[in-house]
Amino acid sequence: MPRTIQVLFFLLFISSCTDFVSSESESGWFDRIKNAEDKTSLYRFLYYMPKGGDLHNHLSGAGFSEWWFDLAISEQARGYKYYTRVSKDLCAERTNKDPAILYQNISRINFIQLSACLKKQYKALSDLSDHEKSQWLNSIRLDKPNEGMDEFFERHWQRLNAINKNPWLKAELLYQNMQSFGLEGLSYIEFQLSVDNFVKPDGSKFVDSEVAEIYRKRIQQKDAIDTGVTVRFQSTLLRFLPDAEQTLAHNYKFVQENSDLWVAVNMVGREDNPLGQPIRFAKTMTKMQKRYPEVRASIHAGESALADTNIADTLAMGADRIGHGVNLIFDKETMKSMQGGKHLVEVNLISNLLLGYVKDYDSHPFPHYLRSGIPVTLSTDDRGMWDSTMTDEYFVAVTEFDLSWPEVKTLLTNSLQYSFLKKELKNKLMSRLSKNLEAFERKVKTGGVSSLGAMPRTKRFICNHYHMCNS
Repeated sequence: MPRTIQVLFFLLFISSCTDFVSSESESGWFDRIKNAEDKTSLYRFLYYMPKGGDLHNHLSGAGFSEWWFDLAISEQARGYKYYTRVSKDLCAERTNKDPAILYQNISRINFIQLSACLKKQYKALSDLSDHEKSQWLNSIRLDKPNEGMDEFFERHWQRLNAINKNPWLKAELLYQNMQSFGLEGLSYIEFQLSVDNFVKPDGSKFVDSEVAEIYRKRIQQKDAIDTGVTVRFQSTLLRFLPDAEQTLAHNYKFVQENSDLWVAVNMVGREDNPLGQPIRFAKTMTKMQKRYPEVRASIHAGESALADTNIADTLAMGADRIGHGVNLIFDKETMKSMQGGKHLVEVNLISNLLLGYVKDYDSHPFPHYLRSGIPVTLSTDDRGMWDSTMTDEYFVAVTEFDLSWPEVKTLLTNSLQYSFLKKELKNKLMSRLSKNLEAFERKVKTGGVSSLGAMPRTKRFICNHYHMCNS
């Protein structure tokens, strides 16, 4: 072999080795953090890691119990006073239609209308004993192993009741979420919430525009702006109610008229209720999409452990994103059609486990979606009721599915790329995320995880499931 060719082969060999070492080094620094026996380093890394968006977040489920309690008490200055049910003694006026849910909250206007017997079953929130307060706090989070979807769907929302119908309180809950997510490095949230059914202290109803303006003004205040978190809203409806089609049409119109902050419509509620199947809304969706083509749709579908056609039907009627998508794994044809496509699946790992849609993470389809090219990202769903954070979602994903650093960055990028933000702002946030991630990588590579900051406080989910209790 001529010497020049030998030299060429040698140089090519050295180049390939250099590329291999470089590639190994690029993944090695993250693998060492991920695989360390002490998982607190990984948790710290993920907490301080710059994050994109949370695209599946129910504001009513995003409040931690302590936040709800403190905010409800503080609303007395605005004329609201709340009472909660602390006993279920029998009264003559009790009927079988009254489920008598302990720690269900009512407003003063409802309390004064109760009989003397029923009034004895309630206490003002401000008068609860320490034990009663502890029970109240636990009543709106899944704190026991035997609790699951029935407790969540049939008790949690019913307990919130009156305190969930105060727009001033909800606006402060919104701010507290912005502040908390900002500390985790999040830059964007799409909150799911509606503006209907809000009630004034005297029992009269707010109109939609009044509620929208309360939210609008709250996020324009300096403390909200200083969180660094951009927020947009999706207008939601409960999918199995008798007037759901009319509500869907109203929501499209509302989003169009309030497009500065509202970006999409969404349908929520248990999918095992046959009254909420996607096919019910096909005609209304088609009509609304023609009338309001700029209004996007992110719809819950596939939040089930059983096979069905809900995801395919939901995509067919015009959804841009799918919330949950757990049972997509059973629909191979739809899975194939979503690979490399424009439809994102909003994955909620903690929610799916605690509500029993997967029995353990070994059976969760998330890694199959990610590694087959289906656009996915992580989101928190109802994090206040799980007592968890966005960091926890990434910790579960990395720990349970051995994610690589490129896979983590794909999830982060998807969380902005598939958002419903307008193009200019979306590009701005994506560019900022890319720069922040580059700076973050350099800092970790040169200074290690210890250079990022102290171990943050962990919530109950991480404490209970991974035994990292730091509160």
